[in-house]
This record gives sequence, structure tokens and C-alpha cells, in this order.
Amino acid sequence: MRELARQVELLAEGGPGQVLAPALLIGETGTGKGRLAEYIHARSPRSACAFVDVNCAAADPRSLGAELFGDDDEGPPVDSRGVFRVVRGGSIFVDEVSELSAELQLRLLRVLDDGAEASNDPASDDPASAGAARVIAAASKDLVNEVNAGRFREDLYYRLGVAPLYLPPLRARSREDLSDLITATFNALSMNMSGSPRALGDDVVDCLIAYPWPGNIRELRNAIERGLLVARGEDVLRRVHLPAELRHLDRADGVHVPRTLMDVERAHIHRTLRAHNLNRTHAARELGISRATLIKKIKEYGLACRSPDRA
Repeated sequence: MRELARQVELLAEGGPGQVLAPALLIGETGTGKGRLAEYIHARSPRSACAFVDVNCAAADPRSLGAELFGDDDEGPPVDSRGVFRVVRGGSIFVDEVSELSAELQLRLLRVLDDGAEASNDPASDDPASAGAARVIAAASKDLVNEVNAGRFREDLYYRLGVAPLYLPPLRARSREDLSDLITATFNALSMNMSGSPRALGDDVVDCLIAYPWPGNIRELRNAIERGLLVARGEDVLRRVHLPAELRHLDRADGVHVPRTLMDVERAHIHRTLRAHNLNRTHAARELGISRATLIKKIKEYGLACRSPDRA
């Protein structure tokens, strides 16, 4: 996740007058590809320009070509000019790009290739001038498999995949990352729900971490929101408030959550440091290692923290 955050910041660089390489977001359904696309746009100087979201899976196939590129013979357009003619200097999020037909894949490839060297003249109504807009594409399917199966153009995949970002599913994330995500989601939802709990019980966190979350962030958000509705009038959200399929889960239930040995060691060091208020000397003593070894591990795992002990 730290590497993903670094790549996101690099992708966000550039100004409205620049033609940036397309970005490709790959991840399972519900991993937050749409939110990440909005974040990339918002963090860039293009944030003052438009962000347009086109879902290729949800759109009517007959009008999708018109919505993207303007009038054609396939059906009535959503916009007679299409988003690639309208959006100037902003970002176009092409969600579920693997659902494009072969014809629309070719049209998108042509726009990307022509736009790379097109003029950014706002008076132009040529689709090639779509180079003025940043294209951010997303797919929940494995595009390499789609290319091998002949369902997705190989040249379009490489054109979009100049800067691919892979969003891991929740089951592959560390305990600390999940804990932070659970807390942030709870805080965001509880603040906007009157009468809901303002504190999160430890038993709830353990329960939510144990669940494999096949629906990823979207499913997690829904579960917490349902729990808050049930717990209205209470001070603390507890396990009993969670949906039935979650409330009896814990790590002793045999739910397999993939973790590497490095993840386990990093998590244990992180918990021990927190238990000792970031005192490295005391934490090292409990861990049975030297303070120098602990400092090395902190740097290795990116556990950047300011310790109260300076000796």
C-alpha cells in the first residue's frame, strides 16, 4: 500500500495543458478503483477541470459509443459531442474498460494515439484533441487473460498500461492496514449518522479483520453502516450490532486470511511498540531483541514513528 501511494502521487503530477500518459487501475470489484481515480484527479493541477465517469458495463451498448466519442450510427447519443470532445484539461474515468466492444476498443485506441500529439486548442471539435484530457481506465477482470482470450486488444492494453496500478483485495492487506481502514470508514459514516455510536469496540475490529471480504471495501462499508443503524442510541459499536454473517467470526474460527511471515513479524512489532507507547527500549526487551535490531526492523518495515525514548 505504501508503494501504491507513492505511485499515485507520481501519476497525479502534471498540469492542465500537459498530455499525461493514461493510467490503468486493476483490482477486484469493490477495491476502490473509482475512489482512487477521483483521488488522482483531485491531487493533480487538473482538479479545477471536469472529472467524468463512464461505466462501460452499466451503459447501454448502443449509446456507449456516442457517449464516449459523439454521434455514430449505433443509437441515440447521450451527448451529441461525446465526453472525449467535451472534456478539456480534466480527467475521463473509463470504468470496466474490458466491457468495450471490439469496435469501441479500436476507437479508444485511435483517440489515445492521436491525442498524444494533438493540439489542445479548446476550439477544436476533433476527437483527437481528447489528448487534452487525462484518461484513467479501470478493470476488475484480468486484462492479460482477456488479451490471451482474444477479447481485449493487446495494443490497447499496452497503451493504457503505461502506468498500471494494482489495488489489492482486503484479504491480502495487513492487519494494521485493515484496522486503519475500518476506523476511517467507521468515523466517516458515524459522523453523518445522527444518534449512532462514536466509539468502535475492539471486538468489532477483530471480527471485521477476520472476515475475508469478497466484496472488498464496498462490502465493508455496507457492513459498518448496517451495524451503525442497529446500534443507534448506543455509545459504542459492538459485535452484537454487526450483521449475522460477521458477528461470530474471529481468528479462532479457522477463517484463512493470507499473511506472509514478514506481515506477521511487522504486525507483532507494531503492536508491541504501541503497547509500550512507542518506547523502543521497552519494546525491544519484550521482543527479545536488541534495541539496534528493533530500529533496523522499524526502518525495514516502514514503521516510521517518533519514539519518546532517545537514549
